[in-house]
Amino acid sequence: MKKELNLMITPAEFPVPLIILPETDSTNNYLTQLCNEQQSAVREFTTVIAERQTAGKGQRGNSWESEDCRNITFSFVLYPTFIEARRQFILSQIVSLSIKEELDQWTEGISIKWPNDIYWNEKKICGILIENDLSGHHIGRSISGIGVNINQDVFRSNAPNPISLKQITGKDHDRYLILANIMERVKEYYTLLQADTSNNAADIITERYVRSLFRRNGFHRYADADGEFLARLLRVEPDGRFILKDQTGKERGYLFKEVQYLL
Repeated sequence: MKKELNLMITPAEFPVPLIILPETDSTNNYLTQLCNEQQSAVREFTTVIAERQTAGKGQRGNSWESEDCRNITFSFVLYPTFIEARRQFILSQIVSLSIKEELDQWTEGISIKWPNDIYWNEKKICGILIENDLSGHHIGRSISGIGVNINQDVFRSNAPNPISLKQITGKDHDRYLILANIMERVKEYYTLLQADTSNNAADIITERYVRSLFRRNGFHRYADADGEFLARLLRVEPDGRFILKDQTGKERGYLFKEVQYLL
């Protein structure tokens, strides 16, 4: 393995419970199994990071390329029983906003590509997979799996457009400091939402999320099952539905994978 940077933050100083694994197949798999075996002992915000991940999971079964000890591949658990299942997209907004706002501290040009990929200009720097377990009409447990490209120099997979923070800035970054800052932001948003009784927090989070979206201004090319069209972003519904308005003035609503961005 490559030599690690001198860390600015130690596990003892980390803002949430932290488990560091030299290697695992998937941090989501590891944390899910841990929760299943001893959930009462796995505290909320417990975070698992792997220095080497052999089978990182992406959306719809895709894999995630990550060079050993160069990026942050991690998962964390929440028990958001106060969130109705129909409102679960708010968790995706919290996670993607937290990462976007942290990366904003290191470079310009960061945005959220709906529903929750993180982009630098036209290139992907982060992927997120959130797995929610429902308990009745509410969410019993939520595990977010995240890969952020931090210090990787070269990408060898057939992924179309990956990029790392190092490739953008030209220098190495302290991965654990960035991870700690991300988790601090997640805690702040989550606590704000949990303490709110008037839905103002959800509105604030959604407003910031929409303001952070990829290609949020002007008309852009999209494609759906009926073909290509030009449209502009109108809004995102509480259930995550992506609402576009085409050049004829018609509103078009999409769930994940029902619409494609075109160059």
